Amino acid sequence: MLYGHLDGFPLSALGRAQAAAVGEGLRHAAVTRIVHSLLERAAETARIIAEKLTPRPVLEADSELREAEFSRYLQGVPFWQIPVRRPLWLVHKASRGLLPGDESIEVMGERVLRVVRRLARDHPGETMALVSHADTLNAAWILLDGRPQNEREMHRSGVGKAGMLELEMEGETPKAWHYIPPPQVDKPASAAA
Repeated sequence: MLYGHLDGFPLSALGRAQAAAVGEGLRHAAVTRIVHSLLERAAETARIIAEKLTPRPVLEADSELREAEFSRYLQGVPFWQIPVRRPLWLVHKASRGLLPGDESIEVMGERVLRVVRRLARDHPGETMALVSHADTLNAAWILLDGRPQNEREMHRSGVGKAGMLELEMEGETPKAWHYIPPPQVDKPASAAA
């Protein structure tokens, strides 16, 4: 089922294990601040990562890091039922941003990059982490790369759950970026079913 913007959906056991592994991987990065989406699963991810870091980074929520707006239309529906129960999904997949309540790749990615620029301006020289959602991060990556803004690109080089897009900033300008795949973790017993 797609959670979209629904409350009451914490991380799965696998998600918690992945967040802890991300925190372990960032242990030596001197992260001072973690900015996350308002959704429960993003806030939980940020808390788990922060628990692994010393000193403990500041946690901050930012509504600009929210899930894709179109996910409100899809939320609560099992993946396999989307084409039947949410027929506007086909228009969305053909060209994002055409429907009311849908965002183009540019609009969605720019939301994330605005947060990045604000943080670089307000906290120069600090190492920070952002916790957002797959579509918004993929859109930001497409904008950074200057790739075509289409559905194929949204999935060609997608940010996986617990994957990271690392940016090196010069002032408010991204100078270099690369993708770090999700950490390999053993599937927790509670997630095996």
